[in-house]
Amino acid sequence: MQKNAIVPYILIMAFGIGLIFFLSLEGANNQEEIAAEHAEEEGGTGGEEQGNDGGSTDSAEFDPEAQAQQSCVSCHGSSYEGGVGPSLVDTEMDQAGIEDIIANGKGAMPGGLIEEENIPAMAEWILSLE
Repeated sequence: MQKNAIVPYILIMAFGIGLIFFLSLEGANNQEEIAAEHAEEEGGTGGEEQGNDGGSTDSAEFDPEAQAQQSCVSCHGSSYEGGVGPSLVDTEMDQAGIEDIIANGKGAMPGGLIEEENIPAMAEWILSLE
């Protein structure tokens, strides 16, 4: 008299699939409410107002190295000497060329990772890497 050991696993799987289904219905019915809560957690729903209010202070407080740690290391490596993307250390490009790539992207690199007013500071920081 052996018991079938797979039955509990099938029951757990069926319960899990049912739970996922019903939770997804709950999320689909409350999309706007969930989006509003997420926007509040991110610092408010007035994205345009934040851009206008904080534009001058963002450039004064912009930290190129912190931004690079957040946006660039995944492709350019933790020491910026290359990886998926090219090396940023001792680049032979001029500031205008670097600013153009940061703003518009090139190859696999997307443009717009850095806010427009912060692009010159980021390009200067890249040129300072040794």
